[in-house]
Amino acid sequence: MTLPFRPPVEPMLAKLAALIPLDDSWNYEPKWDGFRAIVFKDGDDVYLQSRELKPLGRYFPELAVSLRASLPDACVLDGEIVIANGGVLDFDALLLRIHPAASRVASLAKETPASFVAWDLLALGDTDLRERPQAERREKLEVALRDARPPVHLTPITRDAAVAEDWFKRFEGAGLDGVIAKPRGLAYMPGKRAMLKIKHARTADCVVAGFRWYKDAPGELVGSLLLGLYDREGVLQHVGVASAFKREDRAALAKLLEPLCTDAKASHPWVTTSNALAAGVVAHGGETRVPGGESRWNRGKDLSWQPLRLELVAEVAYDHLQGTRFRHATHFKRWRPDKSPPACRYDQLEVSAPYELAAIFGDATANR
Repeated sequence: MTLPFRPPVEPMLAKLAALIPLDDSWNYEPKWDGFRAIVFKDGDDVYLQSRELKPLGRYFPELAVSLRASLPDACVLDGEIVIANGGVLDFDALLLRIHPAASRVASLAKETPASFVAWDLLALGDTDLRERPQAERREKLEVALRDARPPVHLTPITRDAAVAEDWFKRFEGAGLDGVIAKPRGLAYMPGKRAMLKIKHARTADCVVAGFRWYKDAPGELVGSLLLGLYDREGVLQHVGVASAFKREDRAALAKLLEPLCTDAKASHPWVTTSNALAAGVVAHGGETRVPGGESRWNRGKDLSWQPLRLELVAEVAYDHLQGTRFRHATHFKRWRPDKSPPACRYDQLEVSAPYELAAIFGDATANR
């Protein structure tokens, strides 16, 4: 049997929304925190495609066996690769899989095996389903996966906005990222932001401990602010950056920060750590994160930075705290002159009550 289309296929995307839509024309699903993947299965051939249209299978060799066993002979599915660790999602474990050494990937596949969560069916047999409504594709997906076994899962779904609101609050404890809302009549639209994603919004007060110059105007425009939080031992950890500023704001920032550059290097904790270790974003005794170093993610980039006296506090919005750092760049919200830098600690960050992934998969279709 031959599939009606071949990879690559651009995945349908979602645009950010502030609130969950409330009318009855929507399907709601949890927003999984993993690697987007489109699965092509044709007989024994299984191909995993990333969101960036690249092959993904070599990083998750253990999934091919499970997908062959659980999926129909010929199908194309959209979904997410996730790793559960201790009953919650572990994005750090996913990042470790993107490794050039096959032996390392194979070792990690045994230590922290991945799962695939399916949420859409693009093709079944030789039939292209992308023009069919979302509700019909979901029904066919449930039939196609009725015999699936872990680590292949069918994502939960509901038409009840109240249930979706409850998921939004409770599932965060399992590491999920929010809620996805899909119009029930929606065709699959490759590359289009046709769905809605409602993500958890969080803020933190951070020490502005340094900055980098804007690449096109060094000495004139600020490119990004370097943010810090104090841990339990009172050590200032580099947690991320804020970089989304208008050009006129970058110039204003340069003037604002200029006085704080004076005498900043002499006692700055990140400068002394960097000098002692002569390395990049490294662990000092396993405890201190500092900016300015090279990793496999930023090779070739100019990572020089200007230290500041630790006097300024900014409130920023962030989506994820990944370990001890913000996963993505934060968004500057406002200055906090009422907060002292020593008050900017990790313990201010909201911690969700744990919620087991097993409970989420207890009955994937009960609330349809």
